[in-house]
Amino acid sequence: MHIRRNPLIRTAAAVTVALGLTAGVTACASDDSDSGTIVIGSTEASQSQWKVFKEKASEAGLDVEVTPFSDYNMPNKALDEGDLDVNQFQHIQFLAQYNVESGTDLKVLGATEIFPMGIYSKEAKTVEDIEKAGEVVIPNDNTNGGRAIFVLEKAGLVTLKSDDVVAPTPADIDTAKSKVKVNAVAAEQTAIAYNDGAIAAINNNFMINAGVTPDDAIIKDDPDDEAAAPYINVWAARADDVDNEDYLKLVEIFHDPEVQKAVQEDTSGSAVEVTGKSQDELNKILEDTEEQFREQGTSED
Repeated sequence: MHIRRNPLIRTAAAVTVALGLTAGVTACASDDSDSGTIVIGSTEASQSQWKVFKEKASEAGLDVEVTPFSDYNMPNKALDEGDLDVNQFQHIQFLAQYNVESGTDLKVLGATEIFPMGIYSKEAKTVEDIEKAGEVVIPNDNTNGGRAIFVLEKAGLVTLKSDDVVAPTPADIDTAKSKVKVNAVAAEQTAIAYNDGAIAAINNNFMINAGVTPDDAIIKDDPDDEAAAPYINVWAARADDVDNEDYLKLVEIFHDPEVQKAVQEDTSGSAVEVTGKSQDELNKILEDTEEQFREQGTSED
């Protein structure tokens, strides 16, 4: 598999917003992992999917607690330190970057879903319309912004200075060869810009605010494309726990039709369920992405 390389995000703040996920409440350490309860970390613990998930887990004989977080680095830190048994909030690229920057060895238990990145407009209907407008608002974090830039690149609207990036920033765009300019703003501001008439890349967390669905996108990336594999959202665990039968049951329960129905309701239909990749395949994508982060870091030293 070929995965484009990505410059390491240089600040903790950039990593914190990388997924553009809606926030819960910052969690405290839990002792439930010693009492037979499986403690799950999530940044979206209040969503209805977790209520359905807990019911299904109980039917399967599992006692689970979903612990909320608002800082996107903390669920991995808590997992590594043993305050959580598993977490479910991130995609592979985010986990890979965290492992490399933190020196951890967290692994993938299984896949959940992937969210396509789309470009939206109240007026523009075609790629040509986007070109005529001349500017697209994108999220300013590496992950969502980088995906938006790739969508624009595939449509022939921007040209990158180099192919060796996995999450490009505006600085990686060759403006002289591009047909549109990009204006990077905070992810939540993309919906506001859209409502004010701008052409905007809007990730799934803010689609409700914009009143759009993936079907409204003028252009979007393909979740079945191999290049999208690092954006698959996953369950994560410590390396020693990837074969834990109870934890693996959590992955199965997540794909229960009733849970998936709740996921679609929570995400306005933007989630694309991922079921076709094995744990080994997912961890190979993780390892490849980690290696590319390391290589990029070495080349920048």
